[in-house]
Amino acid sequence: MELRKRRGLMAALIVVNIGIPAIFLLVRLIAHAVAPKSYGPAGGYDIFTSLVAGVMYVFGFIVAATLGCTAGSVDLTDGMFRHLVITGRSRLALYFARIPAGLAIIVPMVAVGFTIVCAVCVFAAPTKLDYQGVPVPSGLSLTGFESWAAQHPKEAICGLPYRGGKNGPQVGVPCFIKQNGTVVILPGSSGFKHISPATEKADAVAIAKQNYLEYSRTFLYPSNSLMVKAGLWIELEAAIGFIVGLGLASLMGQRTVAVVLMIVLEIVLTPIFSRTAIPHLINVQRGLVGLATAHLEPGGLPRGIGGGGGGGPPLIPESTTVAVCVIVGWLVVWTALGAWRMSKRDA
Repeated sequence: MELRKRRGLMAALIVVNIGIPAIFLLVRLIAHAVAPKSYGPAGGYDIFTSLVAGVMYVFGFIVAATLGCTAGSVDLTDGMFRHLVITGRSRLALYFARIPAGLAIIVPMVAVGFTIVCAVCVFAAPTKLDYQGVPVPSGLSLTGFESWAAQHPKEAICGLPYRGGKNGPQVGVPCFIKQNGTVVILPGSSGFKHISPATEKADAVAIAKQNYLEYSRTFLYPSNSLMVKAGLWIELEAAIGFIVGLGLASLMGQRTVAVVLMIVLEIVLTPIFSRTAIPHLINVQRGLVGLATAHLEPGGLPRGIGGGGGGGPPLIPESTTVAVCVIVGWLVVWTALGAWRMSKRDA
């Protein structure tokens, strides 16, 4: 009840977890309805992965940590802690009551926002797969993708990236089709190169083979299994943010500094130490809860660390067992520290 009465905090939680994704998708829906040729469909696989890994993962952790820091310090800042102790209720019970109370607020909010994202991304998904700017049938096997490329050599050669030998087309080389259907490329300053129909098909198949791995990871809309796994993953991230923030604020006795530290942990420290190996400190880096959560990220999503995107150096290697142990350790240790501090604090 104390948390729900803080209207500013509740409004911030609703805006970040529900408002931002909903407004973004609503704008895309309106833009596509008004000018479908200028603006693509509102949903789809790419929109889903960008919102989940780039927005809901990072900001969900931050607002959950803010809620946890508030729950851990609200009684002290409002002068209510003494009145709670006078009731004779165990201090440990007072602390542990905050965990289900906070999760009862943050978990449904994250679930509502995620449900909106899933619904729009599935029902407003594009009807044709656009891979590298080329309309391609979705869900093809390697053989099927090569067969499509052989049947559409001009689209494959001119539209898909490829790194071939001296006689093959190169990435970024201009390509156009003459009126007679012949594919012509311009390899630097050496002049035009006319490709025969037989060479067209051979090059198209080679291009398809090189692009298949990336193509196989591109879909019209997210699968049911990916949506379930992604939903559980961002709920786990929010729960970690809340519980760690609760313990940290209870230990420090204030909210502001605790919130700042949680933001620094998520936005600054985790991206740096999760991708840059430091000699003799590699095991300490593996103890970061953000790195452990990133290793539990479902396949098919870009890396959430650093605001999304799969670019940059790879994550520091860590097994799934170690990642789970790190997460459990953070939850247990910060809960124990917060409960210990509340039990020893002067009323």
